[in-house]
This record gives sequence, structure tokens and C-alpha cells, in this order.
Amino acid sequence: MNARSAWLSTDGQTREDTRVAALGALTPTSPIGTRSGILPGSYTGEHRVSGFWLAGTRGTMTATVSSGRAVVQAAESRGAYPVAVTDGVPLTFEDGDALYDRIDLVVLRIYDHAYDGSDRTEAVVEIVKGKPEATPAAPAAPGLSLPLFKVAVPKGRSSGTGGIDWDTAQTDLRPTTVAVGGILPAGPDDTVTGAYPGQYRDVNSTLQRWNGTAWVPYPRDVGGIVPAGALTSSGYPGQYRDSAAGQLQRWNGTVWLPAVPGPVFANTLDAGSTTSTTYTPTLADASATPLTLTFTAPPSGSVLIGLGARMLTRSSETVSAYMSPQVTQGSTVIWAADDERTATSSGDIGKSVSTQLRLNGLAVGTTCTVTAMYRSTSATVTCWFDARYLRVDPIA
Repeated sequence: MNARSAWLSTDGQTREDTRVAALGALTPTSPIGTRSGILPGSYTGEHRVSGFWLAGTRGTMTATVSSGRAVVQAAESRGAYPVAVTDGVPLTFEDGDALYDRIDLVVLRIYDHAYDGSDRTEAVVEIVKGKPEATPAAPAAPGLSLPLFKVAVPKGRSSGTGGIDWDTAQTDLRPTTVAVGGILPAGPDDTVTGAYPGQYRDVNSTLQRWNGTAWVPYPRDVGGIVPAGALTSSGYPGQYRDSAAGQLQRWNGTVWLPAVPGPVFANTLDAGSTTSTTYTPTLADASATPLTLTFTAPPSGSVLIGLGARMLTRSSETVSAYMSPQVTQGSTVIWAADDERTATSSGDIGKSVSTQLRLNGLAVGTTCTVTAMYRSTSATVTCWFDARYLRVDPIA
């Protein structure tokens, strides 16, 4: 027999059965249960898993499942069945239906008469034929079996009509399992939860760790700067990475933020005016209002806010033009425009004025918006604002 299984044969277990089908302690799913799957490994080390590979013969309806080792878990009280295929298993697929495509399933299946009444006691690799349909689907895997591949069988196909399209027909379903404590080579569609906090797996060359509730990417170099594109999320706050744009970033536990936040700046040369005696973000004759600037609160929670413009008060030397910042977090105003925080000018000749203000107590990592606000001290005097700007500098 090509397929050997330990603790299954009623005729006695051979020494070869014991050697090639040794179980050991594999990936747990419970204190007693084991994850069903193929043991990884390849002759050259270049493939994630080569056991139980399905290789079709071009132009035919036949294929061969290669050698490999696996374990198939039954009910906990029944135990897990270790299996080893020592030589290739040939398979022949039935000809295609005359009208519809179908999808067949290749499985590694355990027959155990003591439990299933099948009059069979063996491990086999077999084909589960799918149903021909206009939109075919793979059949359900039979009880106590391990799905290996889906195979698309086109309508009307046979060995005399080109056979199965082996370049595109097969879909790899092989799950994997490893010794307990080992790193599990998993596929990108593997949604199985971890068995214990501290378990590791490798998915598409990304090392992940089970933290008790989710698989978390593990930093490539603990304490080092991760290369651009290597991580989408980090395993711990304080991890650094190089972004695709060449910016050094730090993981704050939720998002990547610039490690050294720089100043942010906004300006416009669009002049506008107001006669409002209460603060307003809009100016008449100016399309570029409101003038706003968005920034992220730095680790210190403090920033310097700078603002300014070239101002004049039309035909008045006594009325003042005020420009003040308003800071919001979402819809909440955390710093309202105020005469105590203004760049101020008077007179009919334009003057460039500016000011800088310190804002403290911001929630670290939150997004805030600064809006330039304007007013006149007289409802009958027009105040003009030109070359307006806003700037925010983080304070270390």
C-alpha cells in the first residue's frame, strides 16, 4: 500500500508504518485535538509545502498526487490519524459532462469501519465528483477527510478532446500543520484562529503572532527600523518604519505617525474683506476662504500656531483689523478666536503683520484643524486681508 497509517490497521502495525507515520505533538486546536493538515517541507527547501502535490498529465484526464505526510483529526475521543503516502497516487477523473462544467474535489480520506461501518479500514487519496451545473461549485468534503485540491473539469472534455486544462484547472486547498511550538506556514486565506498566545505563523513571508484574539504581524527586527513595505501594522507601540515616501514613522498603537512631525503650512494670495464685528472665517471678494490647516497633535501635546496677513482698514486710522486662529477637533471648538490671540493692524496703508501663539494640552495623535478668523472693530469700516497664511509647528 502507498498510504500507511499508524494505529489503524487491524492486521498489525509494521515497523515501517510506525517510522513513516510518526505523529509527535503537532499544532494543537485544543488540549487534546490536533490541527489537521499536511506537514510542510520540500526537497530543495524552496517550497512552502510539497507533500500531496497534484500534478496533471497534459492532454489527459489523469493526475498524480505526490508523496507526503499528514494528520487527520477526528473527534477528540477518537484521536488523530497520522498518514504517510510513500509513492505517488494516480488518479483518473471522469470525462466532462456534455452540457455543463463541474468541479471535483481531491481529498485524503480516512475509512475506519469501527466508527463509520464502511467495511474499510484504510487511508486513501480519492476524487469526490462534483455536480455538473451552469455555475458549478465544489462538493462538500466527506466526513473525516482533508481537502487537497479543487479541479475544474470543463464540459465535453476527455482524453480524446484535450483533457483537463492542468495549467489552470487546480486550486490548492492543502492546509498545513507543524510540530507544537513550530512556525506554521499558512496560506493567505487561512482564517483559523490561533491555539494559544505566543503561537507563530508565516503568511506570504510575513511573520505573525497570535496575541489571544488576533494574528498580529511581528516586526522584522525588534527595535529596528522596518524597511518600507514590510509592515502594514506593527506588533507594539514604539516600532519604527521607513514609509514608501521615505518618511520615518512611529506606530502609536493604532496608526503610523511621523516620528519627527514637521511644520505644516497653508497660505493664499487671494485678498478679501469684511465689515463683520464678530469673527468670521469668510471674506467678501475672496474665493479662497475659509483658510484652514490640519495637523496631528505631537507627543508633547503642544504646538506653535503662527498666522499673519497684509492688512488695511479702508479710509480709517482708528479702526483695527483682527485675524485670530480658531482650533477645532472634529466639530468641537477647543480654542475659539479671541482678541487676545490676534495679528492686528490699523490704517489705510497695507501692513504685513503676524503673531505666534502656543497651544497646550492637545490629546496626542488626534487630528486638529486651524481656521483663520477675521473681524473689524467697526461695522462701517471695511477691513482688507491679503497674503494670508497659517503655520503649525510641533513642540518637542
